[in-house]
Amino acid sequence: MSLHPVRRRAAMITLSTALLVAPAAAPALAGSASAAPTSGITAPADPSSKVIVPGREIGLAGTDNTRTLAGYIGHDGKRVNDRVLRSDNLSKITANDTRILRAREVRTVVDLRTVYERTVQPDRPVPGAQVMVADVLGGVSPISLIDLKQAYAEFVTNAQARREIRRTLLAVERTAATGGTTLYHCSAGKDRTGWTTAVLLTILGVDRATVDADYLASNHYRHASPNDPLNGVNIGLLNTSYAAAAKTYGSVDGYIRHGLGLSDADIASLRASLLV
Repeated sequence: MSLHPVRRRAAMITLSTALLVAPAAAPALAGSASAAPTSGITAPADPSSKVIVPGREIGLAGTDNTRTLAGYIGHDGKRVNDRVLRSDNLSKITANDTRILRAREVRTVVDLRTVYERTVQPDRPVPGAQVMVADVLGGVSPISLIDLKQAYAEFVTNAQARREIRRTLLAVERTAATGGTTLYHCSAGKDRTGWTTAVLLTILGVDRATVDADYLASNHYRHASPNDPLNGVNIGLLNTSYAAAAKTYGSVDGYIRHGLGLSDADIASLRASLLV
């Protein structure tokens, strides 16, 4: 007997979770990628040395991959402040973890997961924080729920994915503008969270080598191999998103301005709120 469509979709989402799973004349964003994404980038010999540093990981007992973006060098040589945290799911955070997050003034938690994931592993609440659901995968094709490479392409090409990433970025800006911190997360904190972070750091003017190193740092914090699709990440997946942006919008800059619909004012507000 065949599965009910909803159950069949839920089963595919479960497998995916296990696999984790502007005007044309506007100036280009620093660090944005095109078909030749690394051209023009002056990278340090070892960009991971700027990423895996003391204080980067928040050190919550109930998560594996919670870290700050603070300290990266962005637009005009300014540094990213401590108002953004990227994470895996919060279903196992402890009472002390919530105290740590409150001390860091987390006022917005953005959950990038599907309804099935949120049901199976519901987040524990962070007192004082508003929760915003931004289901990035909810509108993607069924094959993307079991094919990570296809999912990374649809982070860029799927309308719902673009809408939810846009909402996430604007929530980050609103929260930071009022002195609060945003924590956004998916299940493992590596795929949906990884692409969202790559986009945010690009908007802030962080160089591509550092953006890539931040993405790959999930392997360090999760003690995973880049060849392990269940727990790790590899740069080929992120390059799939960059390539989709270049093919569809001409560049990551085009994706940010036209795909996500972020205006010059939105970009300026993000930089003003997150760079010091």
